[in-house]
Amino acid sequence: MIMIRALAVLVLVALAPAGALAQDGRPVFTDAERQAISSHGPWPMPWTPDPSNRVSGDPDAEKLGFRLFFDARLSAGGVMSCATCHRPEQAFAEDLAVSQGRVALTRNAPGLMNVRFRRWFGRDGGTDSLWSSSIRTFLKPEEFASGPDLIGQLLADDKDLRDQFEAVFGSDPALQSGETAMVLAAKALAAFQETLVSERTLFDDFRDAIAEGNETKEAIYPADAARGAKLFFGRGQCHVCHFGPAFSNGEFADTGLPVLLPGGGVDKGRYDGIKLVRSSRFNLLGPFSDDPEHSTAGKTRYLDLKPRNWGEFSVPALRGVSRTAPYMHDGSLATLADVVRHYSELDLDRLHADGNRVLKPLRLAEDEIADLVAFLETL
Repeated sequence: MIMIRALAVLVLVALAPAGALAQDGRPVFTDAERQAISSHGPWPMPWTPDPSNRVSGDPDAEKLGFRLFFDARLSAGGVMSCATCHRPEQAFAEDLAVSQGRVALTRNAPGLMNVRFRRWFGRDGGTDSLWSSSIRTFLKPEEFASGPDLIGQLLADDKDLRDQFEAVFGSDPALQSGETAMVLAAKALAAFQETLVSERTLFDDFRDAIAEGNETKEAIYPADAARGAKLFFGRGQCHVCHFGPAFSNGEFADTGLPVLLPGGGVDKGRYDGIKLVRSSRFNLLGPFSDDPEHSTAGKTRYLDLKPRNWGEFSVPALRGVSRTAPYMHDGSLATLADVVRHYSELDLDRLHADGNRVLKPLRLAEDEIADLVAFLETL
């Protein structure tokens, strides 16, 4: 009798409509949806140190990088540090729509939590390693406006920093070229940023319960968040771009937002980012990589510029997303509900995708928007 009842339940689940709900308001997940949920873990993900950075994973380098992250003297005039835009209390993101450098910038600084799992860095993917992303900030006139001479001199003149640098890299910064000292400082900063990994969440317990087939543990997950998961992994197909344990494919997409800048001009996004990577002296194919085999540089070597890259921006990882408002590359959406509503009402005429269009308007009801936000908040 028990086996007959169990079989009946399985048949009902298999025949249930895609949006079916159980009597308690919880969704009925299809096998495909359960498989998709399971693929978003376990968390934390395994990780290996960056071969292009010889101090990646070195605790002493992490301590030096932590100190440099909060040191405004890395910028010309000592007016800002990395923490100015990447605020610890904001999950190392910021609450301004666009960053304030030496002038008002045009993009919102991306958060740094779980940054070690990314393939490209910056909203446009303008650098191919975490350490070179700091160098980009050092050199930009609108941001740190510092560069080799200033950073090399700081490391040589500050006795504590000099001693710490020498302990990590085995060399006196005063005897290095300014460029080498700058690169090594960036590698220490990268070693610190690699430690910024988010903790397990309510979603991870739910995901593990799904993977284990533990219905008792699965039922602990809030019903509204479960309905939101049903939308995310089902009808919305959000996991096509936000896949894997970090909830990102690490690539770029056109999200249907305007690319015209308020003061005039166009933000070309990934199109210009590719140009920056390929032309940079500090990319993974350049002389400053510590990986003689260039084992991680294939992505850079075969990087190709395509018309569709115009106006694309990085697909963000969604872990901790409730703490990183405002949203999108330009900070134009204030809340998660605004983001969900944007995709719900998406204007397809604003998108280009070379005939391979993934995004489509979801036309969600207000209660569905609330459910999807409830799901995102469990990440």
